Amino acid sequence: MTIDQIIENALIEDLGDGDHTSMATIQTTAKGRAGLFVKQTGILAGIQIAEKVFHKVDPATTFNAILKDGNRIDPGDIAFEVEGNSISLLSAERLALNFLQRMSGVATYTRQVVDKLSGLKTKVLDTRKTTPLLRELEKYAVKTGGGHNHRFGLYDMIMIKDNHVDFAGGIEQAITSTLKYLDENNKDLKIEIEVRDFNELQQVISIGGIHRVMLDNFNASDMKIAVRMIGGKFETEASGGITIDNIREYAETGVDFISVGALTHQIRSLDMSMKAID
Repeated sequence: MTIDQIIENALIEDLGDGDHTSMATIQTTAKGRAGLFVKQTGILAGIQIAEKVFHKVDPATTFNAILKDGNRIDPGDIAFEVEGNSISLLSAERLALNFLQRMSGVATYTRQVVDKLSGLKTKVLDTRKTTPLLRELEKYAVKTGGGHNHRFGLYDMIMIKDNHVDFAGGIEQAITSTLKYLDENNKDLKIEIEVRDFNELQQVISIGGIHRVMLDNFNASDMKIAVRMIGGKFETEASGGITIDNIREYAETGVDFISVGALTHQIRSLDMSMKAID
């Protein structure tokens, strides 16, 4: 689903057959001007999406972006101003705010996590733990906050997780079947495999044929040993049990990537509001 389709469907959900409160209280010819006021410190994300919302409701609306995505924001900052038909501005207000607040919340938390790894090579990845149909927006917000995107969906990378291994009958069977599948279907996809212990890791090292190993729920001490065992043969990714408080300890093991589902599924939207300007 494209961003335009997301916005169109969201407007259908919110507007129905019209913003009856605005139409009942405001003359149809009335003009107005409003600003988006920031109420919390954070990282801004979603300005272009907000602009699309206002223009989708009314192409005649004038949108003036004062700040841009990636900017640090503080209470009292004005992110943008809009001017046009008063009913149109109010009809677009909530949806624009919903996108902007959510995306800025993702970007803000991502920046907090990324800052913990200052000076280290390890990159912070998001996951597929996103709001259904809003993945593109949330993953964009992760990048705005300084993080990196993992796979977008089930189609752009092979990721052999524990259930795949168990259903396939083991590590060797899962890797062998994957290589055969890719060859038979003329697919060029990178392969990542999850391991749960040193025994599974040793099997992967012996078999090869993959690009990245996900070390799942290893403690930091074992992670360091695992990275040394792999010795640069494959990319390494840490996952499971990692928080903003211990992420630097994991990164100091030399692991290439750390995936953090909380970037998109356990964040708080940033507080903002749109107010009329005289």
